[in-house]
Amino acid sequence: MPVTLHWFLPTTGDSRTDLSKGNAVGARKHLDFSGASERRPTVEYIGQIARSAEQLGFDAALTPTSSWCEDAWVITAALTQVTERLRFLVAFRPGLVAPTLAAQMAATFQRVSGNRLLLNVVTGGDDVEQRRFGDFLTKDERYARAGEYLDVVRRAWEGEPVDFDGRHVRVEGAHVPNPPEVPPGIYLGGSSAPAIEVAARYADVYLTWGEPPAAVAEKIGRVREAAEREGRELRFGIRLHAIARDTAEEAWAEADRLLAGIDDAAIARAQATLRASQSEGQARMVALHDGSKDGLEVYPNLWAGVGLVRGGAGTALVGSHAEIADRIAEYHELGIDEFILSGYPHLEEVYRVGEGVVPALRSLGLLEEKEPAKSLA
Repeated sequence: MPVTLHWFLPTTGDSRTDLSKGNAVGARKHLDFSGASERRPTVEYIGQIARSAEQLGFDAALTPTSSWCEDAWVITAALTQVTERLRFLVAFRPGLVAPTLAAQMAATFQRVSGNRLLLNVVTGGDDVEQRRFGDFLTKDERYARAGEYLDVVRRAWEGEPVDFDGRHVRVEGAHVPNPPEVPPGIYLGGSSAPAIEVAARYADVYLTWGEPPAAVAEKIGRVREAAEREGRELRFGIRLHAIARDTAEEAWAEADRLLAGIDDAAIARAQATLRASQSEGQARMVALHDGSKDGLEVYPNLWAGVGLVRGGAGTALVGSHAEIADRIAEYHELGIDEFILSGYPHLEEVYRVGEGVVPALRSLGLLEEKEPAKSLA
């Protein structure tokens, strides 16, 4: 089975030097688009990235959700008008809007975009940030709510009224009068037992952050067992950064350049925030480097330097185009079919991956040839 490639849209802003751009660590109290080196997340710039990903053969693009980035629903709706076929993996937090409304929004998005919506369910791993949105549930309660929420959403897409009386979600006659012809695929990640349970029941694709293959294989095994108990079968995806160059030496020189731009004070601030997170996945990212600049290549071509200052996905594939293709093939052998990649800055790096790694994947028989997208400029 060929792999599916996604890119990432940095709706916090983009940078050549600041690894926290694209997903801050949760310490920001408001959007901060200042800074001479930062590229602001305008529709024009993010659209440029999206169009480039489309032209280079990427299937979809992930847009994050948080209190420090632009709203994913709004900006991707705008991007559907400047792209032709690129799909959008919209991250959203269940519970912040009613499930009936979310089902309606998704149905509308599908009609407006030509069925190009995917949904990344994010329950939230930071109590402090959740409270900014008025959400005071605990982590386990958030996963319980997510399960109830997705039950209602999936049933509402079938076009019949839904009654549901749960612990966290209650609706009567929830109805989407014009349900989507193609229901959006649901992506969900999380390393804890409650996360895996919800994914097993309701997700189409289980997502993990980039860890060494043995750790990824162990997690996939747990998820598969949980899905089998539910009588279901899931696909698997992984979220990674990439530093791809013509040679390994060039790639590692770029990793060293990025690392040199991170001062110890910035690492200490970021790590204090990341260690306070309730996310088990975040704890696993921190454990790969433990806040140290030493020993960051935690597996051949897998570099944990991004996670020193960035929350969420904290590892990057670093190497020549062929080496990165080989690592993708190795993860694919474990059962990973979808790869969500990113790089700094995201516009330049999508070309490096698209023009270097994509042909290498095709030579390995892991990627199908696509017709170039039309230019909508």
